[in-house]
Amino acid sequence: MKRREFWTTSAALAAAPHVARSQESRTLRFVPYADVAVTDPVWSSTLATRSHALAVFDTLYGTAADYSVHPQMVAGHVVENDGKLWRLTLREGLRFHDDTPVLAKDCVASLNRWGKRDVFGQLLLAATDELSAPDDRTIVFRLKRPFPLLPTALARPSTLVPVIVPERLAMTDAFAQMPETIGSGPFKFLPGERVAGARLAYARHTGYVPRPDGVSSQTAGPRVAHVDRVEFHIIPDPATAAAALQSGAMDWVEQPLVDLLPVLRRSRDIVIETKDKAGMIGHLRLNHLYPPFDKPEIRRILMHAISQADCMTAVAGDELSMKNDRVGVFSPGTPMASEEGVPPPGTRADIPALKRALDAAGYGGERVVFLAGADVQRVSAVCEVTSQVMRQLGMNVDYVSTDWGTLNQRITNRRPAAEGGWNCYCTYSAGADTTIPVTHTGLRTNGTAFQGGWANIPAIEALRTRWLDAPTLEAQQAICREIQAVAMREVPFIPLGQFIQPIAYRRSVTGIMDGLPVFTGLRKA
Repeated sequence: MKRREFWTTSAALAAAPHVARSQESRTLRFVPYADVAVTDPVWSSTLATRSHALAVFDTLYGTAADYSVHPQMVAGHVVENDGKLWRLTLREGLRFHDDTPVLAKDCVASLNRWGKRDVFGQLLLAATDELSAPDDRTIVFRLKRPFPLLPTALARPSTLVPVIVPERLAMTDAFAQMPETIGSGPFKFLPGERVAGARLAYARHTGYVPRPDGVSSQTAGPRVAHVDRVEFHIIPDPATAAAALQSGAMDWVEQPLVDLLPVLRRSRDIVIETKDKAGMIGHLRLNHLYPPFDKPEIRRILMHAISQADCMTAVAGDELSMKNDRVGVFSPGTPMASEEGVPPPGTRADIPALKRALDAAGYGGERVVFLAGADVQRVSAVCEVTSQVMRQLGMNVDYVSTDWGTLNQRITNRRPAAEGGWNCYCTYSAGADTTIPVTHTGLRTNGTAFQGGWANIPAIEALRTRWLDAPTLEAQQAICREIQAVAMREVPFIPLGQFIQPIAYRRSVTGIMDGLPVFTGLRKA
């Protein structure tokens, strides 16, 4: 079935609820915010790929909704040699979707691949002398220095998830996509049913053995699948998605359009609820390799010109509970957050003065290729605001409106904009990922080793390493204030505000967990 035909069918289902209800009740139909264009969670940092990853794959440790970390694939661990030797023991009965057993060598290869891409993984492997599998169930980290956050790194539930895959797939270059999608998680990906840009399907992994202990919360505790099948339906039009939810053709819409919430709230069959209290942090990512954003003074001028209040109003309107327009580097309300360098409330930019400053900084009219994800409403909204500010400053903006999947393919291109590259784009990071320096992808500033703009800011890299060794919370907070001060000066990215997105689902679905979207623990009547 072609993509256009599938969307037509989805619209027809929205208008014909009895057709949808004739299907088995043990299928959950989910509308993600965007297509899962990439199914390899180490290659792509999109939140759509993250949702796919949390269904298909498992991790050695799990993270609960309160950010506590618990053993998941491992039965437990032993720490020796003053914190420099960790022995992790795998649980018995773990099997991949191809019915092969999960072995320690698979885990070692998977972590080595993940560690080439993820911020936390890079730091962990840099502190590791040897990562080995002395037998089928034992994983050994021999460290250069203590790394007490090792379980936290291996439990990361968002962005570049440290998934475990068979060794043969883990040997794929970290900067290329795996040829297959085989995990050991509670659901098995069905590649034969994938319709590009329209649908993905997953079947319950009948060989999955949940943890026998703990409390189910996000990726921690027993991950029990109560539905036999999960379908991701890509419905770009928010009104069509809302209509499908109202009719019963869809069960769960991940990011309903803010303007449609009043209509959905009037339905007795639909629940509007905020599950992820950390929300999402908007960022304008800048390509540091080429003009004009290779100059920190130009990046600073643009940061001072952009209003977080305008960005968040474009996304959330007057819904005050859904937005925060005073965001620095770290997620608001979390221990590392501060207002270091954040303008006072109500500050408005002096655009004429900033335009003169831009000219003085040496902007020469270079074309700015602005990639705009048109099919993700919250992204499209902040793209329109920020691109308009650039035009007011006199920048030569080439606004390239595209779908989110295509955008995320293009941003890996390091060539100049004239050769298929880019200069800037807007995105959102999960609030849970921006609470500490070691999970904050926007703060990975080691040049060409990280694709999110290829910033090269050694001071931030050094401060993050210091943060890992800080002995107290107060010391960590002081370092994070320094990080924010450097970030406000060097501008690796521009914060656009915090958006608290509710989900919408039918009352026939119960047990949806707090935190990120996972498909275990829930039931469908």
